[in-house]
Amino acid sequence: MNLVVLGATGSIGSQTLEIARRRGHRVLAVSAWHGGDRLWRVVDEFRAEAYAFKEGDDRPGVGRRIDGDDALRELALWPGADAVVVAVNGFDGLTPMLAALAAGRRVAAATKESIIAGGDLLRGAVARGLLLPVDSEHAAAFQLLQRRRAEEVRRLIITTSGGALRDWPLERLPLAQPQDALRHPNWNMGQLVTINSATLMNKGIEVLEAHVLFGLPLDAIDVWIHPTQMVHALLETRDGALYASLARPDMMLPIEQALMHPDLPVDALRPLEPEDLRELTFRRPDPLRYPSLRLCREVGTIGGTTPAVLCAANEVAVSAFLAGTLPFTEIVPVVESVLDAHAPAANPDLGALHASDRWARATAENVLRRRAGR
Repeated sequence: MNLVVLGATGSIGSQTLEIARRRGHRVLAVSAWHGGDRLWRVVDEFRAEAYAFKEGDDRPGVGRRIDGDDALRELALWPGADAVVVAVNGFDGLTPMLAALAAGRRVAAATKESIIAGGDLLRGAVARGLLLPVDSEHAAAFQLLQRRRAEEVRRLIITTSGGALRDWPLERLPLAQPQDALRHPNWNMGQLVTINSATLMNKGIEVLEAHVLFGLPLDAIDVWIHPTQMVHALLETRDGALYASLARPDMMLPIEQALMHPDLPVDALRPLEPEDLRELTFRRPDPLRYPSLRLCREVGTIGGTTPAVLCAANEVAVSAFLAGTLPFTEIVPVVESVLDAHAPAANPDLGALHASDRWARATAENVLRRRAGR
C-alpha cells in the first residue's frame, strides 16, 4: 500500500509509520509542522518523494519540498497514493481531506476538529467507504454499526477515561497546572488532545464527530466515563440489547482498521484476556466538572459555522492555559464567550469556514486580553 502521512511526526503519524515498517507499506509523501531531525529521518528511511513543513530549516537533496498554503492539498493528491492519513491538529486537515475524497482516495482521518468543521461537506463519505475514522471510539462505533440498519439503532455510547483531573475535588480544579492536566491515565497524546481530555472538550467534539460521520441524531449519542478504556464504544439497539467493542487502549488497531477496510488487519495488537477485564466500571460525567459537553451539544444543534468557531476558540484557550495565563476552569468559559459573540452562518463553504476560523482566533485573543485586564 502506498501512503501519504500528513502529521508524520505526531503521535498518530508516528504509529502509522510503525505500521508501514511492519507491513511493508510505502510512504510517498509526509508533512510535519517543523522541519528537523525527526522529519528528515522519516524522509530518509522511507525515501519519500515529497514533504512539507511550516517552520524550520530545509535540507536540500531529500525529495521535493512542497511550499505554500496548498502544500497539504498537493500532498494529499500525490500520484500513486492509495490512502491518505490526515493526522494534523485543528482545521488544517479539512482542505487536504476534501481534496483526497473528491479524488476518490481513502482518507484515514485523525482530525476530529476538521471533521466537525466540515460537517455537511463530509457527510456520506463514510457510507461510500472513503472516510474512515482513526479514533478509538469512532473506529469501534464504525465496526459496531457495520451491519445495523439505521432504524435498529437506539443509542451510541462513546467512552472516556475522564482525563487526568477526573478525581480532583471541584474546588481544586481552578488550581490545576498544565503538568497536572497533561498526566493522561491511559493514552500518550499531544498537548492539545490531552488538555481536551481533561476538560472533556474532546468528548464533546467526538459527539459532534459521530453525528457527522454516522448521521446519528445528537440525542442518540451518549458519553460515559470508563476509567480503564477497554470498552471503546457501545451500541444500544431498539430491542434493549447493548453491544460493546473492547480492545486494549492502543491506536495501532484503529489506524490499521482504517487502512485495511473492509478487511480486518491480522494481529494488530495483543488480544484481551479475562484477567484484563476485572474492572469494567462506568459512570455518567458530572456536568459541573465538564461543562464542555453541554456547550458542544448546543453547538451541534446550531451547526453551520459554529463547530469551526468552537474548535478554533478552544485551541486559543488551551494555548493560554498551557502558557500559564489562563486558569484551567476558564478554558470553557472563554470558548463560550467567543460563541456568544458569533453570528452563525448556515451551509458554509470552505471559504466561510476559513473566515470563521480566523475570526474565532482573533476574538478569543480579544477575550483573553479583556480577562487579563480585569
